[in-house]
Amino acid sequence: MKIALCQFDQVWEDRAANKQKITSLLAACPRISAAQWLVFPEMTLSGFSMNTSATTLAAADLAFFQTMAQAHNRWVSFGGVVNGFNKIITLNPAGAIVSAYAKIHLYSFAGENKHYTSGATQETFLLDTLAVTPAVCFDLRFPYLFWNKAEVTDVFVVIASWPARRAEHWMTLLRARAVENQCYVVGVNRTGKDPTLEYSGNSMIFDPLGKVVLDCTSAEGAFVAEIDVTKELVTTTRTRFPFFNDKKSGAQFA
Repeated sequence: MKIALCQFDQVWEDRAANKQKITSLLAACPRISAAQWLVFPEMTLSGFSMNTSATTLAAADLAFFQTMAQAHNRWVSFGGVVNGFNKIITLNPAGAIVSAYAKIHLYSFAGENKHYTSGATQETFLLDTLAVTPAVCFDLRFPYLFWNKAEVTDVFVVIASWPARRAEHWMTLLRARAVENQCYVVGVNRTGKDPTLEYSGNSMIFDPLGKVVLDCTSAEGAFVAEIDVTKELVTTTRTRFPFFNDKKSGAQFA
């Protein structure tokens, strides 16, 4: 499966403007027709805002992404707020919601916990032949979330609004999650600025050995991986290096 990552400078709290920007960026990508799965950053249509009226998705917002999926027969993952939860939503090529994971670890350092409700349940869903487990931004700093689902996951997808000043943490943690769990990790971050922070993008895909499949650097746009993401490589890696056989239960160390 070929995956496209769309990182861009989100127009602050303006869902209509961000839809226009996304449409333009996709139209400008020469290889977008090859993409079977398109992934966007956290709170895709608003930026990482505590203004719930700006971040909460309306029916028209969902319809925008559904049309994107249906018109091009592709899977689409995007971020937004639903019923007070900061979510990553994934649509299948028919435009149906197959996953709507709510961020479990809210970023209290920025007051996110005062405006949104923490999720409580992890999700793994089937995207064609790939078992995918989603996460949102700050979740990346908590490896047990990934360990919990590693053995049933082929791809972890993480959407984010991760500040440029901690870009090294973002890229390091994405690679670490891939290496320690022997699976693909897809990370999509925004670029540009909001009223308080700068963002460097650095959206990336790592394979089960921690090798770079796609590196979007800091440029704004939609980027399609040249290399297919396959379940076979996950299986081969885990068979050749059966590290999960040596895993200990956390309860043994309580």
